[in-house]
Amino acid sequence: MSIRAVFIDFGGVIVRTEDKGPRTRLAKRLGMTTRDLERIFFESESSQRASTGEIPEEGHWQAVAETLGVDRAEGDRITAEFFSGDQADAALLDFLRSLRPGRKVGLISNAWSGLRAYITSQKFDDVFDEMIISAEVGLVKPDPNIYRLALKKLEAQPEESVFLDDVLVNVEAARSVGMSAIQFAQPEKALEELKQILINHR
Repeated sequence: MSIRAVFIDFGGVIVRTEDKGPRTRLAKRLGMTTRDLERIFFESESSQRASTGEIPEEGHWQAVAETLGVDRAEGDRITAEFFSGDQADAALLDFLRSLRPGRKVGLISNAWSGLRAYITSQKFDDVFDEMIISAEVGLVKPDPNIYRLALKKLEAQPEESVFLDDVLVNVEAARSVGMSAIQFAQPEKALEELKQILINHR
C-alpha cells in the first residue's frame, strides 16, 4: 500500500539545537547545569500544563521567570538566549514541500500555544496540510489518540502513513496504532529511511 501521509515532530526534528553554546553559557551564568535549565523550560509543571492547553504559553514564561528569580523582562531575555542556538532544517523543510501535492504532510507536536504563530512567522506553515499541536487539541504524545486525530485530519489510514520523531516512546506509540515510524536520531540517516519507505510504498 502506498504512503499517502507523512507526519513529523517539531522540536528535535524540524528545529534542532545546532549550537549548544548559548545554553551552556546561560546555565553557567545562572549557577546551574544545562540539564537543570532544560528541566525548568521543558519538564516543569507549567510546561506540562501549557502543553495540554491548560494554561497559555504566557503563563509558562511567567512561571519560568519566577523559578529563576528574575522579573519578566529578564525572563524574556533569558528565553531568547536559551533558544538562540536553535535552527530550522531548511533542507528537511524543502523535502517535505516536495512531497506535496502527491502526499499530505502533517505536524504532530507536543508544544505550547504559541507554536502555530511561530511557524507562521518563520514562513514554513506552507509545508503542512494540518498542524496537530498538543496545546490546541488537549492531547499529548505518546497518547495514541493524538495520532488517531492526526490521521483523521489528513483522511489517511495508519498503514498509509509514516511518522518521524526524535523520542522513541513517541515512535513506538505511532507504531502501536499501525503507522510506520522512524526515530529521528541522526538527521541524514532518518531522511534516508523516510525516502526508502516512500520508494517502497509508491
